[in-house]
Amino acid sequence: MALIIPVRGFTPKVGHDTFLAPNATLVGDVTVGSECSIWFNTVLRGDVNTITVGDRVNIQDGSVLHTLYQKSTIEIGNDVSIGHNVTLHGCKIHDFALIGMGATVMDDAEVGEGALVAAGSVVLSRTKIGPHEMWAGAPAKFVKKVHPEQARELNQKIARNYLMYSRWYTEGEAQEGAE
Repeated sequence: MALIIPVRGFTPKVGHDTFLAPNATLVGDVTVGSECSIWFNTVLRGDVNTITVGDRVNIQDGSVLHTLYQKSTIEIGNDVSIGHNVTLHGCKIHDFALIGMGATVMDDAEVGEGALVAAGSVVLSRTKIGPHEMWAGAPAKFVKKVHPEQARELNQKIARNYLMYSRWYTEGEAQEGAE
């Protein structure tokens, strides 16, 4: 069972049909929407400020989400994919965005709707990535525009796939309990 820790009077809230891996950790002022998946060794640490996750978001294995005390929050829109071992710190990620494996997005950075941050990239504080843009590198720089339908289709596919993967775990539990 995931580790859910209340801190400073805040208890994490999780929407319906959301999968929490057994060793995922949610702390404090965290709200996760519906049909999400929070994978193995992932930490959403809302001890010093708010973390809000929309619907159909997958936050993959080993990712860490945190904020700055009284300065930054994390807001993640709907149908967002956060790759393995991503660090998000006090940033805003809009609907249909994709953050590639091992990327870091720092305080007050903003990733626009349908934008793509390449694997291993470092998005510096206060960087504004526009809608449907691809950024890559350390520090991350603009690479190209991405067709809006292509970005939406890619991220909806990933979101649906991760919802399917998460059901493998929850349906297995339900089947075992029926035997």
